Amino acid sequence: MVQKALQHKIIRYGLTGGISTAIHISVAYLYIYFVDPSLFISNTLGFMVAFVFSYLVQSIYVFKHAIRLSKAIKYFIVQFSSLLVAIFVSDYLPLENSYIKTILVILILPLITYVVHKFWTFKDQQHTTPTL
Repeated sequence: MVQKALQHKIIRYGLTGGISTAIHISVAYLYIYFVDPSLFISNTLGFMVAFVFSYLVQSIYVFKHAIRLSKAIKYFIVQFSSLLVAIFVSDYLPLENSYIKTILVILILPLITYVVHKFWTFKDQQHTTPTL
């Protein structure tokens, strides 16, 4: 059953995103705990480490594309834009209910980024079968 579920690209995308989020949180926490309590630096470092992991795994495992600088730039544009939208929704969307804002960020934003990655970042048909 697990094997069958992992055949679906969107399931692999979500699993990779969850692991990436855990990496971001872990790196940020470790930086705060062992180095410096700066939230800005810890989250920037966490984002960068999670970004590298996420790009590599999404490219190879989810979308089956070769690692390329042009795709990494597109991937960064989408992920950074998603971060900015999440900040906007969290801080500036005129909704009083924080739960609705959180649901928008956690559920809808990843679906949007998946579609953008599928049809823009990894659009071309130059698929490869990477070996690991």
